[in-house]
Amino acid sequence: MNLLLAEVAQATQRLADAGVPSPRTDAEELAAFVHGVKRGELHSVKDSDFDARYWEVIARREAREPLQHITGRAYFRYLELQVGPGVFVPRPETESVVGWAIDAVRAMDVVEPCIVDLCTGSGAIALALAQEVPRSRVYAVELSEDALRWTRKNVEGSRVELRQGDALTAFPDLDGQVDLVITNPPYIPLTEWEYVAPEARDYDPDLALFSGEDGLQLIRGLERTAHRLLRPGGVVVVEHADTQGGQVPWIFTEERGWADAADHPDLNKRPRFATARKALP
Repeated sequence: MNLLLAEVAQATQRLADAGVPSPRTDAEELAAFVHGVKRGELHSVKDSDFDARYWEVIARREAREPLQHITGRAYFRYLELQVGPGVFVPRPETESVVGWAIDAVRAMDVVEPCIVDLCTGSGAIALALAQEVPRSRVYAVELSEDALRWTRKNVEGSRVELRQGDALTAFPDLDGQVDLVITNPPYIPLTEWEYVAPEARDYDPDLALFSGEDGLQLIRGLERTAHRLLRPGGVVVVEHADTQGGQVPWIFTEERGWADAADHPDLNKRPRFATARKALP
C-alpha cells in the first residue's frame, strides 16, 4: 500500500466517525481531486507526490460540507456539472426520474418534442433531456439569481433555452404546446427542517428545499402550470419525497383535467415521483 492509500484509509475512518454517509467513496474522490488522478489511479501516486492539502479537504468534508462544493462538480447521468454555494446539488435518485421521462418522450413518436423543466437549479434535468433526446426543444426556468450563476455556466453551448422567472407563471408563450413538463421542486415540509441532512440543510438553498407545512405547497401550484403548458395527451413528471408516496398523484385529479395519475419507485423501490397525462378534450 502506498502512502496515499494509507491516508485514504485514515480519512475514511474520520469521515465515518463524522457521520458522512459514504465515507470511503468520498475519501477516494477527494484524494483523486487533490492529486489530479482518477479514483482507480490512486495506487499510482508516488509517496513523494502526496499532497498535504488532502487533509484540508477532508476536514471540510468532515464538517459536512458537500463533496460537490469542495470539488466544484457534480455528476448526473452522462453529465459533469459545475455546482457550488447557491445552487441545489443534483441527487442520484433524480436520475431515475429523468430516465422515465426520456422513455416517455421517446414513446410519444413526436419529431421534435417540446420539453419544459420547471425549477431547473443546476440545469441537470434539462441538460440530460437535451442530450439524450437529440431532436428535443428544451426550455428551463429558475427563479434564484444565485442558482442561475451556475445554471448559465452549465447550459452554455447547449440547446437548452434558459429563462429567469417564477415557475408558476413561466413560458406563457408555450401554453398548450408542450409534450412533457418535468420538475424536481422543493418538497420538504418546514416541520422537517431539523431532520434534513447537514449537507442539504446547511448548504443547499432553502428555496430549493422547503415548501410549506406539508411540503406540497409549490407542487399544488405547479399542477396548474403543467396543465396550462401541456398539449392534450402531454405528460407531467414531478419528483417528491419517498414519504409523500400516494399524496402527489391525488393533486392531479380527473376533475382538474388529468388522467393516469400514478406514483413510481426509484432504484431503492421507494415512491419517488408522480406522473399524469393531460386529459384529451
